[in-house]
Amino acid sequence: MLEKLKDMICEYVEVDKNAVTENSRFVEDLGFTSYDFMSMVGELEDEFDIEVEERQVAEIRTVGEAVHYIESLQD
Repeated sequence: MLEKLKDMICEYVEVDKNAVTENSRFVEDLGFTSYDFMSMVGELEDEFDIEVEERQVAEIRTVGEAVHYIESLQD
């Protein structure tokens, strides 16, 4: 899951995949805009066949939090 998310992150922002960790913050560390983030969320929904709740997604700050959230929706 983490590796797939890293690949997707690199499609939206110019960052070295190896520099992305679970503690990386989307906005502060990776340079995401809110538009980038919401676009990626839409792709995540398609890729993992999940439906996210906007209020919960708005609270996600790090890559690790995103991984845990996606995994919780798949259970």
